[in-house]
Amino acid sequence: MRTERIIPAVIPERFDDVKNRAFLVRGLVSFVQIDVLDGDFTPSASWPYIQKDEVDEVFEEIVEGSRTFPFPFELAYEADLMIEEPERNIAEWVEAGARRIIVHLTSTRSIADIVEHEAFAGIPGFRRIALGVAIDIETPNEYLYPWIGKIDFIQCMGIARVGFSGEQFDERVLEKILDFKEKFPRVIIQVDGGVNLESAPRLIAAGADRLVANSAIFGNNDIPAAIEALEQAAYGGPLGVDEEV
Repeated sequence: MRTERIIPAVIPERFDDVKNRAFLVRGLVSFVQIDVLDGDFTPSASWPYIQKDEVDEVFEEIVEGSRTFPFPFELAYEADLMIEEPERNIAEWVEAGARRIIVHLTSTRSIADIVEHEAFAGIPGFRRIALGVAIDIETPNEYLYPWIGKIDFIQCMGIARVGFSGEQFDERVLEKILDFKEKFPRVIIQVDGGVNLESAPRLIAAGADRLVANSAIFGNNDIPAAIEALEQAAYGGPLGVDEEV
């Protein structure tokens, strides 16, 4: 069975990295997260921003091939846009077939334009997109309160430095999750960063609903066993498919 509660994250250097990692988790998960780093909002860049002068050409290729981008393995994907002014590029990812879009609260000039769908309202298929907003450790939860009723989920960052893989888990995220769940009990929370066998059960106990992991999955030789171990540690049960969001 496939799990939707554990989401493998890919930080690609090239498009082939996306396809290769997707191949490794096919049949095990429902979603894969593509971490998109522009080297401005984040210290380093990932595909397609490694060659910044080619970004527009890459997006043209993505949109033209959207029927098969990025996975031919019946996997859905979410794009975690760790980029400055993500409102400029949301439309391309929607056209390219992303099922979920994540923007970072501190990266946008106008969170209002994004949560009101102004940034991509004219794009065919935008209504099927689930929109998440990521909040980092240092940003007070209160900054996100006014928008929670207009977004589909929150992504709490579980590490202090955004844009790095294998960073140490920051326990302050537990208090952030508890606060959100106390004030907004029905909000869906996923956690990205620092997710491993030790932190997973604590995150779920605090109220997290989904866990995003990179090194805890792809840093293992046995990928299916790594995903199963995370699922067991977090939820204490076998792989299962939750309701899709």
